[in-house]
Amino acid sequence: MTIVRDSFYINGEWVKATSGETLEVTTSGTGELYATIPAATVAEANLAVEAAAAAFTAWANTSPKERGEYLMRISEKLAERSDEIALTIANEVGMPLMLAKGIQVGLPTMTFSDNAQRAMDFVWEEEVGNSTLVREPVGVVAAITPWNYPLHQIANKVAASLAAGCTVVLKPSEVAPVNAFLFADIVHEVGLPAGVFNMITGLGPVVGEAIVAHPKTDMVSFTGSTRAGKRVMQIAAEMVKRVSLELGGKSANIILEDADIPKAVADGVFKAYLNSGQTCSALTRMVVPRSRLSEIEDIAVATSAGFMPADPITGSSLLGPLISAVQQQRVRDYINKGIDEGARIITGGVTPPEGLEAGYYVAPTIFSDVRNDMTIAQEEIFGPVLSIIPYDTEEEAIAIANDSVYGLDGGVWASTDEKAFEVARKIRTGRVEINGGAFNIFAPFGGYKQSGIGRELGEYGFEEFLEVKAIQHN
Repeated sequence: MTIVRDSFYINGEWVKATSGETLEVTTSGTGELYATIPAATVAEANLAVEAAAAAFTAWANTSPKERGEYLMRISEKLAERSDEIALTIANEVGMPLMLAKGIQVGLPTMTFSDNAQRAMDFVWEEEVGNSTLVREPVGVVAAITPWNYPLHQIANKVAASLAAGCTVVLKPSEVAPVNAFLFADIVHEVGLPAGVFNMITGLGPVVGEAIVAHPKTDMVSFTGSTRAGKRVMQIAAEMVKRVSLELGGKSANIILEDADIPKAVADGVFKAYLNSGQTCSALTRMVVPRSRLSEIEDIAVATSAGFMPADPITGSSLLGPLISAVQQQRVRDYINKGIDEGARIITGGVTPPEGLEAGYYVAPTIFSDVRNDMTIAQEEIFGPVLSIIPYDTEEEAIAIANDSVYGLDGGVWASTDEKAFEVARKIRTGRVEINGGAFNIFAPFGGYKQSGIGRELGEYGFEEFLEVKAIQHN
């Protein structure tokens, strides 16, 4: 049965869409219609911003303790509904259900509880010489989120904004929006004051641009492609608005010659394939010693064989489909481009996995003998495609890692953490994991270069939504 949502969440209530125009959401595993959502007009987008602006002063003056209590209740409700939300995201995005519950719902739940505590514990004022420094919320935040980790990115922006005392207009991706409606239901259920959180759905060039351009929007927090991020920045620059951008990545995973090769390669394949490669921080360039290339290829192919895709709801694989037919074709085009440019394909390819002709599946693919100037080594593919790039010296490996317009994430494997740390310092990215270090939602996430501006998560992500005022006294 198709899910039908026909309203926007504005000023504390569900407001029926006026245009009658709808957008279709498909089930990634089958390609069938999953839901329909309303497409907002510019007038409706403006209404949402006006509601957020009207609610700002009262919310900003609410005690941090009270704001934290609201966020904690949201976290608790997310946990209560985790099975339902995980199933929704598995259908929308294609991440296998067993992973979706822990990653797609578990991380946002923790992010809300972390920001709840942060609001309560944060030092809002301090003395510096003859000045009192006061932290204040930046104002109305336009939050525009992507489809690959939809609720995770909503939480990163909304939890920190609300904790800081900002009000929010959320525009989730129209490709995976149903989870956002469930989130808005939760916000309504916990009784957040009217106008503090608002949500509209629709197309980026219409309503996304409208909430960015609105004169009462004070800040834009955007996650998505670098191309779209540049457009957001152009619009925001017209009124000198604060912008936080989390954009693309083409992260390198350096494996040094003395590393535990089997462990490093197996972990690297998983990090490239997580969420079917639809991860901005995916380690999609495996930079390996040429002297051990053949051995690494064998391990990578053997590991890849354990990632044969399956239905994200009923299957037991760690790999599901891509989100859409458009994304499936995009990935196939990149695979063909890799072949045309002379990279050597050692597993996978454009042929659909056997028995999975319906839905948006792509076989896990690995290229070897990739040069770093090839398209598949420079552009973000957003699919289960790994490029193995050989190097001859450690200095060359670091140069390959840094030879990218992006700088979001990276990895280093070495025989000791000390050696891996030494190399990690030389990589120009916002994050680097050494010897398989785990993702940490309390540490800042964001990139150098064209991977973006600003940080999300933890203390640094929270402070993105604050202004600092200096009050001088005698």
